[in-house]
Amino acid sequence: MAVINWLLDAGPTVFLPLLLFIFGLVLRIKPGKAFKAALMVGIGFTGLNLIIGLLTDNLGPAAQAMVKNFGLSLNAIDVGWPAASAISYGTTLGSLAIPIGVALNVFLLVIGLTKTLDVDLWNYWHIAFSGSLVYAATNNFGLGLFTMIVHAMWIYFLADLAAPTIQKHYGLEGISFPQGASAPGFVLALPINWLLDRIPGIRDIHWTPETIQKKLGVFGDSAVMGLIIGIVIGALAQYDLTKMLNLGITTSAVLILMPRMVAILMEGLSPISEAANTMVQKKFPGRNLYIGMDSALAVGQEAVLSASLILVPVSLLIAVILPGNRVLPFGDLATIPFMLAVMAAVFGGNVFRIVVGGVIDLAVSLYIASWIAPLLTAAAKSAHFAMNGATSISVLSDGGAWTTLLIVGMGKLMSWGGMAIVFAIVLGLMIWLNKFKKSDKSVSE
Repeated sequence: MAVINWLLDAGPTVFLPLLLFIFGLVLRIKPGKAFKAALMVGIGFTGLNLIIGLLTDNLGPAAQAMVKNFGLSLNAIDVGWPAASAISYGTTLGSLAIPIGVALNVFLLVIGLTKTLDVDLWNYWHIAFSGSLVYAATNNFGLGLFTMIVHAMWIYFLADLAAPTIQKHYGLEGISFPQGASAPGFVLALPINWLLDRIPGIRDIHWTPETIQKKLGVFGDSAVMGLIIGIVIGALAQYDLTKMLNLGITTSAVLILMPRMVAILMEGLSPISEAANTMVQKKFPGRNLYIGMDSALAVGQEAVLSASLILVPVSLLIAVILPGNRVLPFGDLATIPFMLAVMAAVFGGNVFRIVVGGVIDLAVSLYIASWIAPLLTAAAKSAHFAMNGATSISVLSDGGAWTTLLIVGMGKLMSWGGMAIVFAIVLGLMIWLNKFKKSDKSVSE
C-alpha cells in the first residue's frame, strides 16, 4: 500500500514512464532505448497536462461567468475528474483498485478473455469510482470490491471492441483505450451513426477540419477557428475585449499544441508497443495484443477538439433546458474531448456527427450525473474531501457514463444479485468477442 500511495502521489507523468521503462526492459529493449522511450512518454503527458490545464484554467472562469450572467441555479456542482479521482482513491476501498485491476488484467490476458494489456494504471480510478459509489449506497465492502472487478471487465471488453476502429481512424497501431470516461462512448455512437446514415440530407453532411478549411478559407483553419470559438465563449461570458482576445488565443493555442504533444507521446510509445506485439507473437502465435493507454492520445485530433469547443457553451444550454437535471457542468468542461474521443472514431472524424453525438451524450450524462450526485457526495464525505461549501457534487464524465448507471444502478437496486447479472453479461460478451469473433474488423463498419 505504501508503494501504491507513492505512485498515486507521484501522478501518471512520473509512474507511467517508470512503469513503461521497466516494461521495456522486460520486453528486452536495450536499456538506453527503453529509457528514452519512457522519458518521451513522460514529456508527452506533461505537455498534455499543461495544455489541458491551460484550457481548464481559462474555460472554468468563463463558464462561471456564463452561469452568473444567465442566472442559472443548478444545485449539484460538476467537480470534474481530478476531484472525482481524488475522492475515489481516497477511500479505503478505492485504494485497492490498482492491485485488483492489474491482477484481473493479467488473469484475463492469460486465459484469453482480453487483448488489452492496460499499462495506464492511473485510470484504474474509474473502477475505484464505481466501487466507492456502490459501497456508499449499500455499505457492503465485499460488494464494492466485486463492483470494481465487474467494472474493470466492462472497460477491457469495450477497449477490445473499439480497438480496431480506433486504430484505423487515428492510426494508432496496437493501441486500445481502456478508459472509463471514453470507452463507453463507442457503444453510444454506434446507433447514433446508424440512424444518421438513414436520414436523407443529414447522411450527406460531412464536415472535417479539411473540408471546413477548404470552404471557409482562412476562417476554416484550426488556429483561426480556435480563436473565433474562444472569442464567442468570451462574449457569452461578457468579458471585455482584452479578456475575450486572451481566451481566443488560448483556445487557438490548444488546437495547435495538443496534436504536437500527442506526437511526442507516440514517439516514446511506439518502440514499446512494437516490442510487446513481437513478444506476444512469439509466446502466443496468432494472438494480437493491444497496449491500453489513456485516450489523451486521441484528443489532439482537430475534429475532436473543434467539436468539443463548440460543445462547451452548448453543454451549459443543455443543462438549463433539460427538465429534471440538477448538475451544473463546470469541472469537466475541459474533459469533453475525452468523452468524445472514441465516439469520433465511429463517426469517422465528421465534425457534424461528433457535435450531434456529443449533444446526445451530454444530455444522457447530465441525467445520470444527477442521479449519482447523492452517492458521490456521500463518498466524498467518507474520503474527507473538501467540499468548499458545496452541499451536493457530481462529475459529468464518469458520473454520466452509461456503464455507471448500469453497474452502480444494479448494485444499488439488487445488491449481489444485480451485480451477478452484470458480471454474467460482460463475461458472455468477452467470451463472444475473444473466443468466437475471430476478425479484428471494425465493429463500426
